[in-house]
Amino acid sequence: MRFARKGAEAPVRYNSELAKKILLTLIMTVMGILFMTPFFWMISTSMKPEADVFKYPIEWIPKNWNAIENYKEVWTTTKFPLYYWNSIKVTLLTTFFSVLFAAMSAYAFAKVKFRGRDAVFILVLAIYMVPQQAILVPQFLLFRWMGLFDTHLGLVMLGAFSVLGTFMLRQFYMGIHDEFMESAKIDGAGHIRIFLSICTPLVRPAIATYAILRFIWTWNDYQGPLIFLKTKTLFTIQLGIRSFATLNGELYSLIMAGAVSAILPLLIIFIIGQKQVIEGIALGGVKG
Repeated sequence: MRFARKGAEAPVRYNSELAKKILLTLIMTVMGILFMTPFFWMISTSMKPEADVFKYPIEWIPKNWNAIENYKEVWTTTKFPLYYWNSIKVTLLTTFFSVLFAAMSAYAFAKVKFRGRDAVFILVLAIYMVPQQAILVPQFLLFRWMGLFDTHLGLVMLGAFSVLGTFMLRQFYMGIHDEFMESAKIDGAGHIRIFLSICTPLVRPAIATYAILRFIWTWNDYQGPLIFLKTKTLFTIQLGIRSFATLNGELYSLIMAGAVSAILPLLIIFIIGQKQVIEGIALGGVKG
């Protein structure tokens, strides 16, 4: 009787877990569709004539296509190509230097022993706790004094040093066993060789994850270019979108076409690097 009762409980427990998984999947699917609805509407609107934008019920698949004309007008009648190039240049340089400096400082705080290391790291974390808005005025005055105001180099320097990147990568460098470094030191390798050839390849998924995040943050940055740029030919895509929306405030089909064009690099970067992001999250989970 005892074995029969246990055998009867097993299917009930299995059915209960299966029902929970199905319910959770349905809830997540509905939430995902709700979150993606504005994105779908933006793409659909960018392909419609202006007269069909606010038709009700919504035409998710346009009956009258005007995509070529909308995107052509955005890219040929404005400075969109220039804004795009400015954003690509600033974003790539900022991402490169931010990843480089964050990895180097993270390695130093994790694996290089020097007097006051922990105190310096606590000081770095304390700086991160200061709100960004609180240091905008000193940054502005300093950059103007250094001649970096209204330059792309100034924007690159704003994002090239990241406390968050240093803290994030430090946790992964600390997970590397010291035996690897000791073996390399016996063979005559210095810190530069150990950093480039041994430690950094082991945390490559984490570095790729931070690089993707840094790229997205820099590409979407509106506050930095708004404050530190005044020449229109230096504007990034975010300021360009704002200027374009001001000139075409009632033409939502063109505004949505510009918005779709602006987020296209982010989609490409995420599609290319999603494997590295998943590996970085998995590596962090195993370490934790």
